[in-house]
Amino acid sequence: MTRAAAAGLDALALTDHDTVAGIAEAADALPSGLALISGMELSCRRSGHSVHMLAYLFDPGHPELAARTSAIRESRIERAQAMVAKLNELGVPVTWDQVTRIAQGGVIGRPHVARAMIEVGAVGSLGEAFTKRWIGPGGRAHVRRYALDPGEAIGLVHAAGGVTVLAHPFAVTRGWMVPADLIAELASAGLDGVEVEHPDHDQVQRDHLRTVARRLGLAATGGSDDHGTLTGDRLGCEATGQEALESLLGKASGVPVMTR
Repeated sequence: MTRAAAAGLDALALTDHDTVAGIAEAADALPSGLALISGMELSCRRSGHSVHMLAYLFDPGHPELAARTSAIRESRIERAQAMVAKLNELGVPVTWDQVTRIAQGGVIGRPHVARAMIEVGAVGSLGEAFTKRWIGPGGRAHVRRYALDPGEAIGLVHAAGGVTVLAHPFAVTRGWMVPADLIAELASAGLDGVEVEHPDHDQVQRDHLRTVARRLGLAATGGSDDHGTLTGDRLGCEATGQEALESLLGKASGVPVMTR
């Protein structure tokens, strides 16, 4: 919250992966003048490729959505443990205790395994870890996990009163660019927006996505996708415009925006 206020933001969306566990703490620390939009980033998969779906302002107590996100989090733990075992077989001496320490109580993901690999000197960077040599898709120590179909995720979030935005669809650094026909399919399934302004999108990609959003009637959003020191403390480097924000707020009925 302190960093958000220092960045001059009017509103902050908290979208941890597959969990809303941090929302209450963030609300307690909310300073005057800053609005908090509750949410999460849902892990989805289509045709063997990872697709991330941002969900905002849904009812966190919705039974089916809560059950499915719990299953995703459990699968994340099982996947990370299996990766540690595979890395050990490959001669990389990372430990499960090390990975959980790095995660600091948060939802465990591959970046935590990658940082453990850096700590033991197996790789020099996250990018080196996320390759087929190591824990990238198809890699020697990669393990698949449970994930929702993105169309199914849209239905679950809507049933909980929330709205959905396709996250960073053209971020090639994440291994796959979401094809135009899938974006159109998801729009037909009720997708509410598409993330246009993102640190991993260049200007050509942003212009193209803005055109796609306009053609499909989707809100064109933006976000910093800030992960603290992991991404260089970039909170506020990208933002959602007022028109897109109002479009999403007008559709949500799960929980209100939080202010102090």
